[in-house]
Amino acid sequence: MLRIGMGYDVHRLAEDRKLIMGGVEIPHEKGLLGHSDADVVVHAIMDALLGAIAAGDIGKHFPDTDEKYKGISSVLLLEHVGYLLEEKKVVINNIDATIIAQCPKMAPYIDTMRENIAKALKITKEQVNIKATTEEGLGFTGREEGIASQAIVLVEQ
Repeated sequence: MLRIGMGYDVHRLAEDRKLIMGGVEIPHEKGLLGHSDADVVVHAIMDALLGAIAAGDIGKHFPDTDEKYKGISSVLLLEHVGYLLEEKKVVINNIDATIIAQCPKMAPYIDTMRENIAKALKITKEQVNIKATTEEGLGFTGREEGIASQAIVLVEQ
């Protein structure tokens, strides 16, 4: 049976934080504010995968009230989601994610993001697509107040 999942995440940009996207540290004067490393693209992918198997969302599995997740790498959390899929005998057909950010430019880092996500989920890089767009200066992302990401996945059980 084929199942589709959709995910969305957003975090505010803040001083004195690293900017981590797809498990890659990207040089920037601000980073994303969150309980974990606030990696919005990985968070959107995790929510999409959890949605595809009707297993809730990342807040249910990794609550921001639990200190063991403070500052944790989202790629480690993604590996855990991968194990949940394995337990349910679900395989990932493909992942398609979009990063919405005015800056910095994501293009130089996208291949490494794809590799990190594929490795964490034990799939091929070709099964993971990541793209980035700006909002032409509009909205909170356009004003550089935050970064958002959307993801959709197709899985088979």
